[in-house]
Amino acid sequence: MKVTTEKNEKVASMIFASIYPLYLNRLEKNGRTKDELNQVIEWFTGFDNNELQTLIEEKVTFGTFFQKAKIHPNAHLIKGVVCGYRIEDIEDEFELYKQCRRMEKLIDELARGRKMEKILREEKK
Repeated sequence: MKVTTEKNEKVASMIFASIYPLYLNRLEKNGRTKDELNQVIEWFTGFDNNELQTLIEEKVTFGTFFQKAKIHPNAHLIKGVVCGYRIEDIEDEFELYKQCRRMEKLIDELARGRKMEKILREEKK
């Protein structure tokens, strides 16, 4: 599938606080915890629990969320398909959409029971 400008803008304007509980609910149904969700988000974005809570309370958009994030240097290692989009094929002009899909891929792996060491990618030595 191809990302469009409209799709990118739609995601950019979505409120992170409205999606976070959906992530959490999905994970808890699969036996994972809020701490694990926050650990994955912290690895990916650099936001600790306090910063994450502040962003939720401020009802920031995904656009603001990813503008403020310090994306992990190993984020390029997150590959695969999420919601019909192959992450590595998303064009650079849609960076926000790519970051959103990368985060969703990590959360998806967590929900499927993947080990945290595998989710938090490290460069192969």
